[in-house]
Amino acid sequence: MVVIVIAVLLIVLEPFRGSDTARAGVADNSTPTTLATVKRQSLSSQTQLGGTLGYAGSSKILVASGTAPTAVQQSEQQVASGEAQVASLQRSLASDSAALQHAQSELAATRAKQAVDCAGEGAAEAGSSPTGGGAGTCASDRQIVISGEQGLTGADAKVTADQTQLASAQSLLAHSRSALATADSSALSYAQGAVYTSLPSVGQVIASNHNLYAIGGQPTILLYGSTLATRAFFAGMSAGPDVAELNADLEALGYGSGLAGDEFTDASAAAIRAFQGAHGLAQSGELALGSVVFEAGPVRVTSVTPTIGMGVAPGSVLGISSTARQVTVKLDASQQSSVKSGDRVVITLPDSQSTPGTVSHVASVAVAPASEHGEETTPTIEVDITPDEPRATGQLDEAPVQVSITTASVESALVVPVSALLALAGGGYSVEQVQPGGVHRLLPVTLGLFDDEAGDVQVSGRQLRAGQRVVVPST
Repeated sequence: MVVIVIAVLLIVLEPFRGSDTARAGVADNSTPTTLATVKRQSLSSQTQLGGTLGYAGSSKILVASGTAPTAVQQSEQQVASGEAQVASLQRSLASDSAALQHAQSELAATRAKQAVDCAGEGAAEAGSSPTGGGAGTCASDRQIVISGEQGLTGADAKVTADQTQLASAQSLLAHSRSALATADSSALSYAQGAVYTSLPSVGQVIASNHNLYAIGGQPTILLYGSTLATRAFFAGMSAGPDVAELNADLEALGYGSGLAGDEFTDASAAAIRAFQGAHGLAQSGELALGSVVFEAGPVRVTSVTPTIGMGVAPGSVLGISSTARQVTVKLDASQQSSVKSGDRVVITLPDSQSTPGTVSHVASVAVAPASEHGEETTPTIEVDITPDEPRATGQLDEAPVQVSITTASVESALVVPVSALLALAGGGYSVEQVQPGGVHRLLPVTLGLFDDEAGDVQVSGRQLRAGQRVVVPST
C-alpha cells in the first residue's frame, strides 16, 4: 500500500528527485530540505486582528431636567393658600353647623309649645285670659314655628353650601399638594436661565466627592453607584435604591453613620448637612435634583459639550469613560464563533511592546458601519479586551494596536511544522519520515489545531511518535 501511495506522490509531488544541495538533511528531493523533530507539546491557535486601545465604558452625563426653584416656590404658595382657604371654610362650616343645631333646638322647643297651646280649643281657653288670648297664643306659636322652619331651611342650606365649598377646596388642596410633591421630587439645584460656571477639562479624572461641573455656582458632585439619580433627596420621600446608594456613599465618605437601608431618615438628613458643609453649601439637609450624579467609579472626561457662561439646555454636558483600560476590536461578524469571552490575548502596542490580555465581552448584535458613498459594508461585532497589566498600556487613547487572540489550545499534542505536510493525491495529508539509515517513508496524518504564528500544526497517526524526524524545506 505504501508503494502505491508513493507512486501517486511521484506524479503529484515528485518528492524524490535527486539534489546535491540538501547536505543537512534529505538529499533526494527536488528542493533543498532539512529535518524537523516531531514534538509533543502544548499548542494554541491565534486570530490576528487590529484593535483600538483606550478606556472602557463610554457614556454621557446629561444635565438634570426638572422643576426650577421658582416653580417649586409657586407650588408651595398654592398649597399654603389652599390650606388657608380650607381652614377658613372649616371655621365657617363649624359656625354654620352650630347655628343649624341652635335653629333645630329652637324649632323643636317652639313646636313643643305649639303642641301644648294648640292641643284643643277648650284646653287653650282654660289657660287663656277672658279676652280670648288662648286662641291668639296658638296662632302666634304657629307663626313662630313657620318662621323657625324657614330659618332652619336657610341654616341647612348654608351648611350644605359650606360643605360643597369645603369639599372643592380640599380637592384643590390635594391637587396642589400632589403638584408640590412632584415639584419637590424634581426640584432642580439651579434656577431657570442659569449658566455653566465651572467645567472640567478633557482627560481629567474625577473621583467620588469631587465636582463634575457647576451651574450658577451650584456644583454637581460625583458619587459612586449604579442607579441613575432622577429625583431630589428630602425627608418624606419614598424608599428606593437611589436612597440606598446615597446613604452608602455618605457613610463611606465619613459624613454619617448608621445609614444602611433604602429609606431617607433623620440620619440621612444629618449626613447631607455635613456633606453640604464640607462643600461650602447651604446646609438644608436636602439634595436637589442635579446636586449629585452616580457613576460606577472614577470617570475620565472624554468631551465637554458646553462652555463657561453658556446657558443650560437639555442634553449632554460631559462625555465620560471609566478609567479601566480596554482594547476594542471590530470583528467580522462571520468570525463571531471563533472568539469567546475568556480567550487569551497578546496585545502589541504602538511601540512594538507586547502585553497579555483577556477577551471580556463579545457582542451578540452585528452592526454595519456607515458608508460615505452608500456602498454596502461588512457587518462587524464588537469584541472588548481587558489588559492583564493596565499600566503596561500607558495612557494612550484611541491608539491602534494589534491583537493576537488565542481561540483554541490543546495540551500534549504531537506537533510538526506546517511545511512538513504533504498533500496526497487522493486527499488527506502525510509527513515524510526519515528512519535511521536514511530510509524514507510516508506516514498518513490527521490534522488538528494550527498555530499560524509559530507555523506549527497538530498531527496524529497510528505510526506517528514523538522524536521521529520528518522532512521540511530548508529556509
